[in-house]
Amino acid sequence: MNFHLHTGKIKQMTYFDQVTEAAAFLTAGIAALAPRIGIVLGSGLGAVADAITDPITVPYAAIPHFPQSTIEGHSGRIVAGRLGGVPAVVMQGRVHFYEGYTPQQVTFPMRVLGALGLQAVILTNAAGGITANYRVGQLVALADHINLMGFNPLTGPNESRFGFQPNAGLRFTDMTEAYSRRLRSLAQQAAEAEGFSLAEGIYLAVTGPSFETPAEIGAFRSLGATLVGMSTVPETIVARHMGIEVLGLSCVTNLAAGLSPTPLSHEEVFAAGRLVEQRLTRLFERLLPAMDVQI
Repeated sequence: MNFHLHTGKIKQMTYFDQVTEAAAFLTAGIAALAPRIGIVLGSGLGAVADAITDPITVPYAAIPHFPQSTIEGHSGRIVAGRLGGVPAVVMQGRVHFYEGYTPQQVTFPMRVLGALGLQAVILTNAAGGITANYRVGQLVALADHINLMGFNPLTGPNESRFGFQPNAGLRFTDMTEAYSRRLRSLAQQAAEAEGFSLAEGIYLAVTGPSFETPAEIGAFRSLGATLVGMSTVPETIVARHMGIEVLGLSCVTNLAAGLSPTPLSHEEVFAAGRLVEQRLTRLFERLLPAMDVQI
């Protein structure tokens, strides 16, 4: 439990207070950068942060109230600097519900990014491909999602002060366009300029940490999902609550259960990440300048 001294009395910190304190801590180090774009790097994709110039690195452990990642492949640090010449804040790794965190803790970093004044975020993840049309190492832009995690991070009292952008912080958040069409279009244009096609897909989120059964994958396919994973959706919901535009990108790390002759493993994630990290870096270096002009 967190407390602050206030006018001689002990005052319990609210969740909003904790977010504000964490954001103030980060702002002190990156104020001159004035970033408007954030990136969350998922499992096996952390090497993209190595392309940031003049980096300012802050371990999650140094940030007040920030949750710590316990999963291999998530470095657990903020890297702020320039990517493609554009100021950006990059989260090198995230935390997950299956690690034992609450929905509010899982989305705490996204709340902090919102408090920094970011207007757009790119959420990346490692995902299983439900359609046989995907190949390992393929990048897919999210057009929508299906939330089967069993929770919504907005459950509980609504904190309207999280509405850092216009028409945000509402009790009932519109999710008609959870993933920005215009950012998706910019990403597809950037991909074409880099010589590859960026497909679109529907991401279905489960809690994990066990991989899905073949029967579950069959059910998910019947719902219209083309990708399955264990993250991203809570962050997207919270980002939209704060009025932040979201671009979602999945890296297909494996074909889902029942589509592959080999057992699923976390090692596949790292192997696929190594395949795609240079392509993803080049995509971001081309995409961020285009985003920076339009947000």
